[in-house]
Amino acid sequence: MSEETKVEQFEQENQQAEVTQEQSMGDVAALKRGDLVKGKIVKVDNDQAYVDIGYKYDGVIPLRELSSVQLEDASQGVQVGQEVELRVVRLNDAKEELVLSKRAVDSEKAWEKLAADMENKTILEATVAEVVKGGLVVDVGLRGFVPASMVERHFVEDFSDYKGRTLRLRVKEMDREKNKVILSQKDVLDEEFEANKKNIIAGISVGQELTGTVQRLTQFGAFIDIGGVDGLVHISEMAWHHVETPSEVVKEGDQVKVQVLKVDPENERISLSIKATQPGPWQQAADKFKVGDIITGTVKRLVPFGAFVEVFPGVEGLVHISQIAHRHIGTPHEVLKEGQEVNVKVLDINVDEKRISLSIKETEEAPAQEAKPEKERAPRGREPKEHVDLPPNQSLTMTLGERFGDKLSKFK
Repeated sequence: MSEETKVEQFEQENQQAEVTQEQSMGDVAALKRGDLVKGKIVKVDNDQAYVDIGYKYDGVIPLRELSSVQLEDASQGVQVGQEVELRVVRLNDAKEELVLSKRAVDSEKAWEKLAADMENKTILEATVAEVVKGGLVVDVGLRGFVPASMVERHFVEDFSDYKGRTLRLRVKEMDREKNKVILSQKDVLDEEFEANKKNIIAGISVGQELTGTVQRLTQFGAFIDIGGVDGLVHISEMAWHHVETPSEVVKEGDQVKVQVLKVDPENERISLSIKATQPGPWQQAADKFKVGDIITGTVKRLVPFGAFVEVFPGVEGLVHISQIAHRHIGTPHEVLKEGQEVNVKVLDINVDEKRISLSIKETEEAPAQEAKPEKERAPRGREPKEHVDLPPNQSLTMTLGERFGDKLSKFK
């Protein structure tokens, strides 16, 4: 390309640019209320921003026209040098007043976009602008509301630290006439949870011990979050002792150690136990008592052959009927009653068989026996010998001849 050709091309480009600029200025010169214009932010104050739209003087965007959500400072809405699309709100050349709105343009675009997002179930991100009664206000190009119940999968008591957070949301409801947009993060979290649940359950095995968080209590037990999936601790698995209500053992939010008892992938159910992670009552009793110890217990049951006495929560030992009293008794009811506290002596402990043998009578001193008369103490069938005075040098031993000699001689 020759030098003359380059000069001609450069002049043509300049002429075209001048025509375009004149046309643009001509359009701006015909500016009126409601027009859509583009410009660049040239200055930002606390309560407004100034924008150059190619008009004979700069326009102003008041703080309230910067965003659909409440801003504390104009710098939160725009920055110097930013290209913006605006709508003319008010124009007065006599006063050189040009008021523009970014909010109006953003809202119009947002309604269209949100309608498409709702139809396509699109997940969108938005920043929490305000924490208000009943939920959160987010900026989605217009004012969106996230009810408290739709923020998380779990209950949140205090949202004060949510301001400024970015949430992942799905549009739940829209009403343009009422200028209402309802969004939910919980829906997004629930869907992700359901998608991952099967993988989580597949990684859990029977006998595994895990740490979880108590999510909620019911009359029959507690649901524990064990890493993204809830398992149930039935009330019978909450402690080794009898539990009336789950709140006796845990409360919502508690961190607890649990053992996996059963996994049902098909029905997505997991059975857990708290008591299985703790020493059983028999192990505790074996460490606490030893043979020969005298301890206090409570009579729980009376049976024909003895009494069962609880000596430790969950540990009952047998006092055989022969070990209840020093005297002979026909039934334990003669001496004991249920609920009675008694002292017992440990005769034997077998943890493996969960058996402990006890004695009541060995904790008591045997009653003294009464002295009997001399004749009562003689052996049955033998009478006491009568006292016989014998001549000197004569013993009690005699022959028949010596005893009956005279009488026998008559028959010779």
